[in-house]
Amino acid sequence: MKRLMITGAGGFVAGSVLLQAKGRWETLAIIRKPDPAVAAAASRTEVADITDSASLRAFFEAFRPDAVIHTAALADIDYCEQHPEQTYTVNATGSEIIAAYCAEYGCRLVFCSTDTVFDGKRGMYTETDVPTPVNAYARSKAEAERLTLSRLPNSAVARLSLVLGIPLIARGNAFLPGLLRRLSAGEAAPFPSNEIRTPVDVVTVGAALLELAENAYRGFLHLSGNTRLSRYEMACRIARHLGYPETLIQPVDSSAMPDRAPRPADVSLDNTLAQSVLSTPMLSLEEGLDLSLRTAEEIFGNVIPKNST
Repeated sequence: MKRLMITGAGGFVAGSVLLQAKGRWETLAIIRKPDPAVAAAASRTEVADITDSASLRAFFEAFRPDAVIHTAALADIDYCEQHPEQTYTVNATGSEIIAAYCAEYGCRLVFCSTDTVFDGKRGMYTETDVPTPVNAYARSKAEAERLTLSRLPNSAVARLSLVLGIPLIARGNAFLPGLLRRLSAGEAAPFPSNEIRTPVDVVTVGAALLELAENAYRGFLHLSGNTRLSRYEMACRIARHLGYPETLIQPVDSSAMPDRAPRPADVSLDNTLAQSVLSTPMLSLEEGLDLSLRTAEEIFGNVIPKNST
């Protein structure tokens, strides 16, 4: 089997990659702290900070990966805004280190970026649009994109839209489990009505990243779903699709919330190119939700709590 290194292996997206790589790749999971679930899913695990250049070199030297899927990042937007230097070091400098070692050891690199590199003034961004970040997190990711392609021009830079689903291995940063808990308890769930996205499910993202690890596509690629809508509309449609009352979803204006980093309004992504170069299909909101829930249920059993209302 070919060898795949996955950084940020304790995260939401990386969990999907690890699960789908099993039996197809020999995997080395790089994690920031020990995680038994990740260790059980990977062929091998190593604990290291993504900016620890010496440790990373030792891993490359010993494992000799054929490909690297780089998901590790500081991703809490508000934390990043308050800690811009640390954010740059982890997200930009760490990515440059990974790209430099991939170039040195001759391995394929797939770097995970974000839809929020754009300013959100018009939406449906394509791969040729120039990043215009509005917060520290997005600036660090835009710089990471630049550094990655500068170090290794044949890298694939996958810009991920809002990722939804149930964590398949590690807990990660997933909003759906929390939404389901609130809906099942009959509690109100606030969602921004002013933030527009093209959500993509975590199973599709994992499959697409693995496909990119095996092909020769270079440059930017937008991994997003086929449905463009506000986060409030998204939560309403999820509730309706699963049989919960939409009235539990409460619209909020995220731009009016205090002590919050700026967010772009409409960073919907055009996935036309992804649909033409990948065999992994991009799905609608409901199709992606069903795929994610079905996959999680195959692993854990029923993951949808009963409607108590």
